[in-house]
Amino acid sequence: MAGERARLRAGKRTRLRAARLGPRDVLHVGSAGLRSRPVRIVLSALGIAIGIATMVAVVGISASSQAQLLRQLDALGTNLLVAEAGESLFSGEEVKLPKDAPGMVGRIEGVEEVGATGDLPAAVRRSEKIPEEETGGIGVRAATEDLLKVLRGGVAAGTWLNDANGRYPAVVLGDVAAERLGINRPGQQVWIDDRYFTVLGILDPLPLAPDIERSALVGWEGAQRLLGFDGHPTAVYERSTDASVRSVQKLLAATIDPQNPQNVSVGDPSAALKAKAATEGAFSSLLLGLGGIALLVGGVGVANTMIISVLERRHEIGLRRSLGATRGQIRIQFVTESLMLSGLGGLAGVALGGAATAVYAYTGGLPWVVPLWAVGGGFAATLLIGTVAGLYPAVRASRLSPTLALQAA
Repeated sequence: MAGERARLRAGKRTRLRAARLGPRDVLHVGSAGLRSRPVRIVLSALGIAIGIATMVAVVGISASSQAQLLRQLDALGTNLLVAEAGESLFSGEEVKLPKDAPGMVGRIEGVEEVGATGDLPAAVRRSEKIPEEETGGIGVRAATEDLLKVLRGGVAAGTWLNDANGRYPAVVLGDVAAERLGINRPGQQVWIDDRYFTVLGILDPLPLAPDIERSALVGWEGAQRLLGFDGHPTAVYERSTDASVRSVQKLLAATIDPQNPQNVSVGDPSAALKAKAATEGAFSSLLLGLGGIALLVGGVGVANTMIISVLERRHEIGLRRSLGATRGQIRIQFVTESLMLSGLGGLAGVALGGAATAVYAYTGGLPWVVPLWAVGGGFAATLLIGTVAGLYPAVRASRLSPTLALQAA
């Protein structure tokens, strides 16, 4: 009995243990299949790369466009409000704002700058020979001197209206109005009402005031003296401190017309840009879905490649199993190979997506923005797909009988 126990203890001491694979060994055996079939690997990784590139590019382009809009909002400000003459609730006719509306608005606490425009019935044309009905959608407006400052606009060419030139037949054109009239430099003339007006300047684009972009602006005094302007503003523009925008918005209509505040319409021109910035990625979800489908197709391609690899390498698997490799080590080998294949495709896709975003941003004059979460999330998705795609082939490889695998070879 004692001898038998001794033999059992000796057997336990001499039992063979499987060698452990270190990280370097795992990478070596995992990359062996990739090195031996480079063309197939490139084609398989291409599907993953296309899916990731699509997802990164969609997110990057959307983020770049949104960054541009936010940059515009920062430059233009979100503290601009416009009070316009509305329609009477009783007669339905358009009402007129009081002549002293700009002055009353300027007395509201928090208001810093005030400007105004007044619509004129006159039409502007390139010359008197053009029919009067062909206005090109260009309006003629009287403008106060402070209007451009309130709008934070600039003059692309020439100069703005002031006390001196605003009394004479002089006009400043919005950029759209100048384009439609064929005016490209100051000093040229346009026909308004029954006389020529000299173009003093052409404005830069005004995203917060598209109606001004399509207008011919005449000085306030000059409009009264030359074009019969009655002095009643049609729109009052004001800038207030950021902290007082909401309170000013509540007081604006009642301040301009205390008896009938309902006849005054108050708007926030920056609301359109803010809404556009908030919904910039609305259509991105569809394209992200297409990118996800491409990524899944790429994952199927990886799984197919790995299954074929298992079938072609049965002799290698059988030989490794005969030399002592465990089933777990075989599984690790093929899962690692699948992860490396997907990882290569993911890296290529991130690079392609970033490059596509850079080209789009450069050609459109936008800032180049690729969110880190998009890069990290996309690459993590490739690793997840690589793991899932490699599991079945890895399990199948580990279950091959060493004897049958060597015989099949």
